[in-house]
Amino acid sequence: MLHRIRPAAALLTCLMLGATVSGCATVTRGTHEAWTVNTTPGGASVTTSNGDKCDQTPCTFTMDHRDNFDVTISKPGYRDWHGHVTHEFSSGGGAAFAGNVVLGGGVGMIVDAASGATQKLVPNPLNVTLDPVDAAAPAPAAAAQPPAGGAGGAAASPTS
Repeated sequence: MLHRIRPAAALLTCLMLGATVSGCATVTRGTHEAWTVNTTPGGASVTTSNGDKCDQTPCTFTMDHRDNFDVTISKPGYRDWHGHVTHEFSSGGGAAFAGNVVLGGGVGMIVDAASGATQKLVPNPLNVTLDPVDAAAPAPAAAAQPPAGGAGGAAASPTS
């Protein structure tokens, strides 16, 4: 009977130890997420300051939850769009993070906070409407010309 208890106790100890040293949010959400870019019109190219590129929207990238980066979206005939993506606390990550309290995993809380599993990228998805480049720029206003027949004098009024 003693031999049966020891393996069961060892298994239980390993499971409890595993629960306390792993972060719930890290396990349930991971450290990366899909980040999507949609444009109107579609078919624009996307470049991020962390080196990711896509030739035609819609695009989906795999990004770290903790990333902060700039985005440039380009399409011939349209103005370039520039923006910034950051991260914030995620309610889903927060719920999983709270699971550490239930399991008594103080180490898990540290793991979740350090891994970024409690964060999410914003905005996600990134939806951008591109502005077309004006086909013809307005001509500059013509300079005022002095009236004919005088150098800056008042124009003659018609007589009846």
